[in-house]
Amino acid sequence: MIEVCDSFGAELREFNGDSDHVHLLVFYTPKVALSALVNSLKGVSARLLRKEFPSHVRKYLWGGHFWPPSYFAAFCGGARRDGRLSRLPLSIIRKYIENQKRPD
Repeated sequence: MIEVCDSFGAELREFNGDSDHVHLLVFYTPKVALSALVNSLKGVSARLLRKEFPSHVRKYLWGGHFWPPSYFAAFCGGARRDGRLSRLPLSIIRKYIENQKRPD
């Protein structure tokens, strides 16, 4: 995940999840196409996991695919309508991700 983010000029700050999903806190510039980053993260991780754990991965496939086609993204920080920067509590988001179980 770190290498994929690096290749997009993004930085993976937190990574955690559960048995059926993951949470990532990624810092990236507005020049990065989020859908391209997510597709790359899914594609690279699926290939590596299938290669290293082929029999284990089979039970988690979605119609032959490791990841479902959807994803959820929430954005933090950035400009408010009045032009000032908003200061959303990244510490709360980071804490939420840290408190998830590690993927099996």
